[in-house]
Amino acid sequence: MGGAQVKRREMPVLAALAACQTIFAQSTLPRAPGASTVIVSPSGGHYSEPGIAINPKDPSRIVVVYQGGAAVQGTSNAVYSNDSGRTFTIARGTKPGDWKVAGDVSTAFDNQGHAFLCYLTFDHLGTSSHWAHDAGRNGIFVRRSMDGGKTWDKTPAALKAYQTGKEHDLQFEDEPRIFADNWPKSPYAGNLYVGWIEWQLTQSIILFSRSTDAGKTWSAPLRISTHAGLPRDDNGSVTGIAIAAAPDGTVYAIWNDGNWITMAESHDGGKTFNPSRPIVETAPPYFGEVPGVSRVEGFPQIGIDPHTGEVYLCWSDYRNGDIDVFLASSVDHGRTWSKPARVNDDSVHNGKDQFYQWMTVDSLNGALYVEFYDRRDDPKNRDARITLARSTDGGRTFKNYAWSDKAFNPDGAFLGDYTWIAAYRDRVYAAWTETVAAKPAPKSKHPSKSSDHRPETVIVVGSADFSR
Repeated sequence: MGGAQVKRREMPVLAALAACQTIFAQSTLPRAPGASTVIVSPSGGHYSEPGIAINPKDPSRIVVVYQGGAAVQGTSNAVYSNDSGRTFTIARGTKPGDWKVAGDVSTAFDNQGHAFLCYLTFDHLGTSSHWAHDAGRNGIFVRRSMDGGKTWDKTPAALKAYQTGKEHDLQFEDEPRIFADNWPKSPYAGNLYVGWIEWQLTQSIILFSRSTDAGKTWSAPLRISTHAGLPRDDNGSVTGIAIAAAPDGTVYAIWNDGNWITMAESHDGGKTFNPSRPIVETAPPYFGEVPGVSRVEGFPQIGIDPHTGEVYLCWSDYRNGDIDVFLASSVDHGRTWSKPARVNDDSVHNGKDQFYQWMTVDSLNGALYVEFYDRRDDPKNRDARITLARSTDGGRTFKNYAWSDKAFNPDGAFLGDYTWIAAYRDRVYAAWTETVAAKPAPKSKHPSKSSDHRPETVIVVGSADFSR
């Protein structure tokens, strides 16, 4: 539940953020071609859980969203670039003014170049992990930008919200993610899709909503998880939803349910779904013992080959003892799946963790890209870098590249629950969380009062260019 751990700070209305290009050191991997990085969040805060999207109408325009701040509560933030990720500017109008907390952000462009910001809000959480117990008002919202992410609608669309916290059917809505159908020949091109978890007192379910009018209105939430999960934010729940549209308009939704990745399909643009079914068995998706990291999940992503329609799944688990990243594919629309292939190419059983992966497929040429935190270079399995893996043979083999500029130690920091990656015409962009150099904890005149001494974090955007 990423929103529970965010902090709030009022950011400057407009600020240009300069690129940070430092020398790679002590990496065992080749550097990704044309690799560069830029810090897109302010300093002095706790930022995490970024999303990133490329405008298909103008690929030089990119939007990045993230949660967090420097004060007590969290908010949703956005930055935009008009120069292919070389510089970013802070956007206006992304902070909900009438909620204490906003977070779990994601973003997408539709086929007309409109940008969208999806997020959750709440005033306070319920019982730890059992969020529906004693929950307050909360909701899922989507905000639009008609100018590529510079400014955002003042009034967001509510997909499902409890505005008072006193509703008789009060539940807790969590972990929303937004995706778009941008395939030119799809009968549902331009549709927007959002999926999320609803925590109830006795179970967890997956809900889905769609927009067919560029995000102006949204359908009533539809339950798409045939099987309900347990009611706690832990192993046994249904969680980690991701959605992909195929070139023929088929909508695939996946999530974790116990030790399985589960899938539901729609063949009418998200109006209805087939019964969900387990498709790939994994180890438990929540990892309780990752050195120095409070919590890590291996939630899956899904992607579609633009030429063959082959479907790809990517996730991480610890079937090898340490955590590895895996990919499986299906050539028959998800009915059968290949044996999982290992994405990270270090030695098996070497005691080094690779985690918080995110996958994307280049919609023009079908190249597969996966980014992940990588500890292969640290004998103590503590310091991490960001590695970029690329496959041009349908996920059968991957080449790994160093992407982040330097290793960092995440001990004590909240990295969030996910990273994000996007690709278009051989250019790849990703967003992730890194810690910054530790500062001495300030002396408090009121030691009895709690304060946040976690390491500060920033959001970093990396770019690479495989067209060279």
